[in-house]
Amino acid sequence: MNAPDALPGPGDLPSSDDLPIVLVVDDEVRSQEAMRRTLDEDFRILTASDSASARALLERHPVAVILCDQRMPGQSGVDFLKDVRERWPEVVRIVISGYADSEDIIAGVNEAGIYQYVLKPWVPDHLLGTVRSAVEASMLQQGLHRLEIDLRAGTSALRARKSEKLRVVRSVFGFERIVRSAGSPLDEVCAVAERVARHDLSVLILGESGTGKELMARAIHYASPRLAGPFVVENCAAIPDTLLESELFGHKRGAFTGAVEDHIGLFQRADGGTVFLDEIGETSPSFQVKLLRVLQEGELRPVGAARPVPVDVRVLSATHRDLEADVRAGRFREDLYYRLAGVSLVMPPLRERPGDVLPIAEHVLADVCRELGVLPARFDDDARAVLLGYPWPGNVRELRNEIARAVALGDGGVVGATGFSSRLLQGRTGLAPVAAGAAALPASGTLQERLDAIEAMLLREVMLRQRWNKTRAAQELGLSRVGLRAKLLRFGLEDKAPGKAEGRG
Repeated sequence: MNAPDALPGPGDLPSSDDLPIVLVVDDEVRSQEAMRRTLDEDFRILTASDSASARALLERHPVAVILCDQRMPGQSGVDFLKDVRERWPEVVRIVISGYADSEDIIAGVNEAGIYQYVLKPWVPDHLLGTVRSAVEASMLQQGLHRLEIDLRAGTSALRARKSEKLRVVRSVFGFERIVRSAGSPLDEVCAVAERVARHDLSVLILGESGTGKELMARAIHYASPRLAGPFVVENCAAIPDTLLESELFGHKRGAFTGAVEDHIGLFQRADGGTVFLDEIGETSPSFQVKLLRVLQEGELRPVGAARPVPVDVRVLSATHRDLEADVRAGRFREDLYYRLAGVSLVMPPLRERPGDVLPIAEHVLADVCRELGVLPARFDDDARAVLLGYPWPGNVRELRNEIARAVALGDGGVVGATGFSSRLLQGRTGLAPVAAGAAALPASGTLQERLDAIEAMLLREVMLRQRWNKTRAAQELGLSRVGLRAKLLRFGLEDKAPGKAEGRG
């Protein structure tokens, strides 16, 4: 939905009532709340502390995904999900556990039809990506059911519906929907990607977390001749290496202990479409050999199978690592690197494209206001200055979190800088000429006039960082409170405090 990164344009995301429902089943309330905080921007979250409460929620709500703790009083997570598989087979089932017992994992995957097994302590980005993939799997499953109904109605209606859906999806995930400013460094990246998309070449997307690698991969898929085929995502860092081969290539019944039925891997599910392997740099050398063989031969052998199976997929991959350095160090196979990097694209971090900050922030602000159910808001000049001045090490994901915080803490209508976290305000605040509405140094004038301009900028910066608390600001500047107030009045800054903060100091 992923979540996420450079985003589709305004108006394309669903309201909170239309968000997919994720049911979190965990007997620890703190774990429930931690998962809610991680997921509630993209999904509607329901929580239950035991299997009985979870069943009651499943009977009342159209749940798309279940996140279930393995060790709970009364009934284990796998046993509960086996029952769910019988009564609600369309629900995608995920187990979260702090115990990495391979037999439990295999039993869960086969007996309860577990989509994925997430180990504690989980990483927020990993959990969010896993749930996004699970929701996509649920939507694909529902789509197949709808297609079966359409087939009964006739092929002409099916073709029309399919064409319309492809048109909508292509417009939502197209390159033009990757939010950026005119002249952004992303323009060149998107231009190259759009040309490459038309040809069946493998693409390696490089960049830091949160720079939009998955969104770029989706844009490539939906601009390619394969757009009618599946787009399947796997985070290679999110699944134990021992299970990665089975997850991607599948296995046959009896191939290993607990393999009680055939399992079709993601490569076969993506036949005719695209496989996106995120964090490919985290794979082991042994798995790299197996992946290379599949890419070279265009066929795979499921674990325990007697003969290979041909597959027709395009492989897109991504990593935050420097794979060329890993190749030189012997951590990544050189032959696999050249197979994956038919074309390499580098997604620049947000700090290297400051012109994109405000366009993305404006889009995120509109999106967050819709999700939180508040009236549309705008940034004031101080907020814009702080947004422009911060280096954004967490890229768009961090930007979204800060804006959501500011909207939640604000009074509505106008988002000011005081709603941002202290980390943001104590960073390089950037009250510089590039900031919209920020005071600029005069290009001419007397020495005193230029010194006054500098003093006004410093006062404004300190007041922002101290959230307009005059006592703390005066202490930082070595002034009395009366002296600080006189300077604020002199430079017209007394009225800039949100809500006339005089009484807060």
